[in-house]
Amino acid sequence: MSDILRIGVIGGSGLYQMDGLTNIREETVETPFGQPSAPYLIGQLEGTEGVELVFLPRHGRNHEFNPSEVNYRANVFGMKSLGVSWIISVSAVGSLEEAVVPGHIVVIDQFIDRTKARKATFFEDGLVAHIAFGDPVCLTLRQMLLEASQKAGATVHDGGTYVCMEGPAFSTRAESNLYRSWGARVIGMTNLPEAKLAREASISYATLAMATDYDCWHEGHDDVTVDQVIAVLRANVALAQKVIANAVPLLQAHKGPAPHHNALVGALLTPEEAISEERKQALAPLLGHVL
Repeated sequence: MSDILRIGVIGGSGLYQMDGLTNIREETVETPFGQPSAPYLIGQLEGTEGVELVFLPRHGRNHEFNPSEVNYRANVFGMKSLGVSWIISVSAVGSLEEAVVPGHIVVIDQFIDRTKARKATFFEDGLVAHIAFGDPVCLTLRQMLLEASQKAGATVHDGGTYVCMEGPAFSTRAESNLYRSWGARVIGMTNLPEAKLAREASISYATLAMATDYDCWHEGHDDVTVDQVIAVLRANVALAQKVIANAVPLLQAHKGPAPHHNALVGALLTPEEAISEERKQALAPLLGHVL
C-alpha cells in the first residue's frame, strides 16, 4: 500500500462513472465507528500508474442518508484505513453571492460550523486530542484544485467561506441574509465535521464547492427547490469528473508526504500509558504514527 498514492473522493454517486477509470473494485471496511455510507469503489485512471482513486458516496449509493445521518467518522476512518492521504470533497452548495452563479465552482478556504447534531471527533471517552484547525483545508490541495478547475474550463472562484448548516431543510430567508452579512460565500450541509475528521486523521482535505442555486436570499429568483438543485447538480457531475482527472497528475507530482500527514503530532493530550491496548489497536490507523 505504501507504494501506491491513494486519493479519496467523497461526493455523489455520479462521480463513480468517470471516463478512463480502470481496474475497478469494491472494498468494504469495518470501523470502530460503524459502517461507512457504502463500499469504497477503487480504480485507476488511464495513464496514472501508481495512483488509485478511492470513491465514496457520502449519502449512500441511493442517497438514503440525510446530512445529519451520514456517518462521517466511519467514512473518514475507512479512507484512512485504505491508505488515503488526500481527500477531495465534491459538494453541492447554495450561493450567497450574486457573482457565484449556479454552475460555478468555489474552492473554499474557510468554514463556519452551524451543525448541532453530529459526532465531530474520533477522540472521546478517555482519549483527548485538540487539532489545529485555523486553516481548515489543505492549502496545497486547494491550489491544485484551482489549477485543475481552470484547466477544465470551469468558472472558478478562489476562496470563500462555506457555512455548514444542519439541514435537511434549506435556510430561512433570515438565516440566508444573516450568513451573507457574515461575508460567507456558499452554504452547504456536509463538509463539517468531515473536514475536522480528515484533519484528525492526518489527511489533507479540500473542498470543490459546486453552486447549484442562490439559496433563498435572492429576490430575483424563486426559492430553492429540490428539482432545481438536482438539475444543476447533474450538469456539475461531468465538470467535477474533469477537475478530478486534472488534479490527479498534480497530486502525483507532489514531492514528499501530504502536508497534513503529521497533523496529530502534538495534538494528543492523553498520555500513551493511559490509553488501553484495545483502544490503541482499534484506532491504529489514526494513532500508529503518533504512538
